[in-house]
Amino acid sequence: MDGQKIDDQEQLDASELRLSRHQTVPVRVGAVTIGGGAPVVVQSMTNTDTADIEGTVEQIAALARAGSELVRITVDRDEAAKAVPHIREKLEAQDVLVPIVGDFHYIGHTLLADNPACAEALHKYRINPGNVGFKAKRDVQFSSIVEKALEYRKPVRIGVNWGSLDQELLTHLMDKNATSATPKPARSVMHEAIVQSALLSAKRAEELGLGRDQIVISAKVSAVQDLISVYTMLSARSDYALHLGLTEAGMGSKGIVASSAAMGILLQQGIGDTIRFSLTPEPGGPRTTEVQAAQELLQTMGLRSFTPIVAACPGCGRTTSTVFQELARDVQDMIRDRMPEWRARYPGVETLNLAVMGCIVNGPGESKHADIGISLPGTGETPAAPIFIDGKKAMTLRGPNIANEFKGIMEDYIEKRFG
Repeated sequence: MDGQKIDDQEQLDASELRLSRHQTVPVRVGAVTIGGGAPVVVQSMTNTDTADIEGTVEQIAALARAGSELVRITVDRDEAAKAVPHIREKLEAQDVLVPIVGDFHYIGHTLLADNPACAEALHKYRINPGNVGFKAKRDVQFSSIVEKALEYRKPVRIGVNWGSLDQELLTHLMDKNATSATPKPARSVMHEAIVQSALLSAKRAEELGLGRDQIVISAKVSAVQDLISVYTMLSARSDYALHLGLTEAGMGSKGIVASSAAMGILLQQGIGDTIRFSLTPEPGGPRTTEVQAAQELLQTMGLRSFTPIVAACPGCGRTTSTVFQELARDVQDMIRDRMPEWRARYPGVETLNLAVMGCIVNGPGESKHADIGISLPGTGETPAAPIFIDGKKAMTLRGPNIANEFKGIMEDYIEKRFG
């Protein structure tokens, strides 16, 4: 197969991947569409005290600038509910228009009823059917929140979490399974309880008047295989828009790897309309890491483009110098710093592909496949760095200023191609 046929086949495969998405009913949240074939939406959540208006505004703005297309905030008490309209007002004054989702547990029905300005200011409500109310109060309090959503024309996320699963439903299904002639493993019964909790709650919301185009479902667990099983079941049994995410994914690489493994498999199967990486932040670390991780998952899977991709070799015994590592780091930092400006000035710049390679083995080949690539000299090689632009060798850099010269070439290319 020649090169052109391979390229055509890769484009066809990518097209088929996009077309194979599980078709769900689209839900509008502010200016953002979830489901219905829309691009997968990245979202995040603040970890500030919502009653701290200034701190919450600052974090929401940072998350939005990082690329979070929805931001969820905790609304857990009266002071938090009263802060919500002021938070939205201050964000809009800064031209930060990201939709805000209110996260309610236990007393959401009371908070929304007592704080109409909060109910109006939020773009979406999140209800957890496992703790919205207990026994006789469950339906009354669930219905109260749905009625507020109807009154203020807000969509709702029905978010089941296995850490706060409806115990009555789980007990009922466990008892029923125990008397079955062919009982299932307890874990399978738990999966079924999670799915039923979500679907029964969504059905009740529809009975109260909420449209399918106003309902998003999530069913979060903290184990990879459980998440895959639960969402596979949900997608087979409904067409509600689905929010993906491991709950309590963990810190650092563990949380990123687990979230990527679970959501990557589901997204490859066309399941999932919006995602969040629920990462435990490092002490004092930025909340925006989870946004960057979610974007990188979608971009590496070819589902969306957010920022130029830099291909860089891992290094080996042929690359004992740290020059290519330093250049790769500098290029990544440059992209991160310049993207807010580039995104505004250069539409399409996020599709740019770059290569920073360390020796002659794969360097020239990888560089030719990139829009711009540099192949730095490995150990014992001639101290020269060929530059490839659009698949052709354009020049060779030498001397101590290669890094700055290469970054200047990048800037010129971006201006010519996207300006």
